[in-house]
Amino acid sequence: MTTTAPPRGMSFDERYRAIDARDARFDGQFVTAVRSTGIYCRPSCPARTPKPANVTFYATSAAAHEAGYRACKRCLPEAAPGSPDWDVRGDTAGRAMRLIADGVVERDGVPGLAARLGYSPRHLTRLLTAELGAGPLALSRAHRAQTARMLLVGTDLAAADVAFSAGFTSIRQFNDTIREVFGMTPLQLRARRPRPARTTTAAPVAASAVATDAGSPAAIRLALPVRTPFDADGVFAWMRARAVTGAETAADDAFGRALALPGGPAWFHVTAESDRLWLDARLSRLSDLPALIARVRRLFDLDADPLAISESLAAHPELTAAVREMPGIRVPGAADPHEMLIRAMVGQQVTVAAARTALTRLTADLGAPIPALAPPGPHRGIDRLFPTMAAIAAHGQDVLRGPAARIRAITGAAARIAAGDLELSPGDDPHEMRLRLLELPGVGPWTADYVRMRVTGDPDVVLPGDVAVRTGAAALGVAADARALDAWAVRAAPWRSYLTAHLWRAATTLDARSRP
Repeated sequence: MTTTAPPRGMSFDERYRAIDARDARFDGQFVTAVRSTGIYCRPSCPARTPKPANVTFYATSAAAHEAGYRACKRCLPEAAPGSPDWDVRGDTAGRAMRLIADGVVERDGVPGLAARLGYSPRHLTRLLTAELGAGPLALSRAHRAQTARMLLVGTDLAAADVAFSAGFTSIRQFNDTIREVFGMTPLQLRARRPRPARTTTAAPVAASAVATDAGSPAAIRLALPVRTPFDADGVFAWMRARAVTGAETAADDAFGRALALPGGPAWFHVTAESDRLWLDARLSRLSDLPALIARVRRLFDLDADPLAISESLAAHPELTAAVREMPGIRVPGAADPHEMLIRAMVGQQVTVAAARTALTRLTADLGAPIPALAPPGPHRGIDRLFPTMAAIAAHGQDVLRGPAARIRAITGAAARIAAGDLELSPGDDPHEMRLRLLELPGVGPWTADYVRMRVTGDPDVVLPGDVAVRTGAAALGVAADARALDAWAVRAAPWRSYLTAHLWRAATTLDARSRP
């Protein structure tokens, strides 16, 4: 009852019990294809449970597409949160899926994806087909279909704008794919959206906005599914403490920032509501929308498996109470990998507040203004991009303060990135990234590990040299000495990044309680 590329980790019987119980915890982790109907569903689909003899499980919807199945019209499996497998896995398949979500195939083709992963296109296709049941083109096509479905159901964008926003190169390709995947035309799919809907329009913006692919400047608003529980308060508090004035704005329940995307500058703003995040965005090119969505999902760690993480960590007595008090804790990712390196290097051996002040000064002096995309109303504080690596390399020494060696290290790293000698991406092998970072002057283990945790989403990183981590460890009764903490943390594998997040939170709580 399996395929040549079944989902990893669970047996057929375990998956069948999950679909028989309609267990929503497994939505996004695999899909169920039913031979008697020719459709595939998410595990929680309310339809009658099929007979085991008719069931085949696939790791990805793309594999189900390739096998000739179409998406269920009732449960819409494409609307589920993304699989946490791609965050956990550091192998080629996991790295490829992160890059595909970021739009690498649309921008650089399969040869570009293969080059980033260190394989020939043919070998990469063979590897992904054997591992996931579909090659890179099919996986990218499935991702485009998922984005298109979300836009058709969640916005009032014209169908042509949806096509180009989702990464399709023609209206015909868009129509054919939607019919094949969902068994409906785009307009039929749109007609199935719930009514009445919350304000989910693609409203026109000022005439000064940069033209989009389809020639219609638009502000996008849509909902991003979240695997619950989700510690929104904790994530927004993290963002608020580190928000760089001018490029970012943050509140107790919201975060926004400007961002350079392949097609030009963009702005986004995120608020939380129940089991979803609301994303408002303005982009220079609609075709950048899939990449923006992927980056926001990584930034807020939306595809994590909070129940599995909490169950594992709570098994340790020192962590039981912390896990119970902070369900759904997340490890924030990075919207821009190269920016993340600079932010980490500026933040070495200084407080979060001091790093924020230095980064705000750097952005005010060297960041490029984006008046055409400046957000309206209460979010007007975003008016510029974080500085480019070329700007930091050329002028950082005139703006940064502190030891000369540290300034040279920061501007030197920026120069290497600007010259193309150093490339960081969410699809990098985490351990190879660490080795490359450690070769940089001024980058030690803390910085290298912190960057790979934030950029690749590696779930198994601990920072025993971090002062706040050790403070939190002492507060929870965990070994606080760096070497002892590193040894103790082995028992929290493969979720040491989330252990680190709990230790950070414990230190923050302790600090708040100690204030007069």
